[in-house]
Amino acid sequence: MNEENQVYFIDSDVLPPKALERKHRLENDPSFRTNHMEYMPGMEIISSNIKDKVLEAIASFDYDSYTANDVERALSKDSCTVEDFKTLLSPAAAPYLEQMARKAEELTKNHFGNTVYIFTPIYIANYCQNYCVYCGFNCYNNIKRKKLDMAEIEQEMQVIAKTGMEEVLILTGESRKYSDVQYIGEAVKIARKYFRNIGVEIYPVNTDEYRYLHECGVDYVTVFQETYNTEKYETLHLLGHKRVWPYRFDAQERALMGGMRGAGFSALLGLDNFRKDALASALHVYYINRKYPHAELSLSCPRLRPIVNNDKINPGDVGERELCQVLCAYRIFLPFVGITVSSRESAEFRNGIAKICATKVSAGVSTGIGDHEEKYEGKDSEKGGDEQFEINDGRSFAKMYKDMEEGGLQPVLNDYLYV
Repeated sequence: MNEENQVYFIDSDVLPPKALERKHRLENDPSFRTNHMEYMPGMEIISSNIKDKVLEAIASFDYDSYTANDVERALSKDSCTVEDFKTLLSPAAAPYLEQMARKAEELTKNHFGNTVYIFTPIYIANYCQNYCVYCGFNCYNNIKRKKLDMAEIEQEMQVIAKTGMEEVLILTGESRKYSDVQYIGEAVKIARKYFRNIGVEIYPVNTDEYRYLHECGVDYVTVFQETYNTEKYETLHLLGHKRVWPYRFDAQERALMGGMRGAGFSALLGLDNFRKDALASALHVYYINRKYPHAELSLSCPRLRPIVNNDKINPGDVGERELCQVLCAYRIFLPFVGITVSSRESAEFRNGIAKICATKVSAGVSTGIGDHEEKYEGKDSEKGGDEQFEINDGRSFAKMYKDMEEGGLQPVLNDYLYV
């Protein structure tokens, strides 16, 4: 059962008295927190009405109002409207999952052929200045912190490149103090020596900073909105720049304004009502596509996973069938959009969904800091930092490539030529 107001507070083993007092006040006294809808100094405000359109859509989404006839009507159409998409996200569509999967599979093959892209994430720092109560990196969680220097980053990149991987996603904790934009840019320049396609999943920045990162070699930017419910967002993000909901919402648009080739979108399913968050994620992409038709856009569909010091975090009422329904609805509504399914899910689920609607999977994954060498070459990982969350599918790149081939798919490492 989905508990609408559930908050996943983390017990801190070691906190100074003043920090512990501040943490308790943040958790228990809403008046102590800053306004989550007001921009902080230095945050760029852009002119865009996409936020308003998305918020209006989720506020009016009555998913229990749809019927079996509505679902059958939506599935019979050659194209999917926003209203049809809402229908496919509703409980009424659950009995039609097989029909949805067949239609999603056909659309995927029409737009992407029989391919599946493979990449790996590399976490270069886990320092964070945010208090997001469900995240292992949050500033009040007692974990081992680590920031890789440039030599360590290069070593990690070399180890990954030896496997044959051609695309990486660079991630940090959300801390400008420890992982400033210049630090990330230098890491990207190193990555460009070894990889053909580079993404970043970092704290949101301004347009000029995205432009700088693009000049360093970044191809695309991924940002998780976490939840599109502004009220629930406020109870989950108690401190830091991430607390500002509208600045985060506009991150992908600022990235495209800064010259990025593509952008990725996602909610973290299980934080709030998953049907409304799925609707908002897809509409976010839909309206960005209408405004920036040249951009390469993608959707992820992660679910909550346990973290260090809290193994009770889980995605609530978002089971695999519900996740499959969301993914198939995404594909039917947005047939041209890439869909990534992460290592949060099981190998069995990812093998199956890649044949239906997913177009991208990660492999050789670690959400810890500086342990790819250990993963691939059996070295000591004591120098590393703790992970952001527990993964479910730990297959290596070689194993993932083989499994995708044996499943009848064509693994793709890169499809860009730079001249």
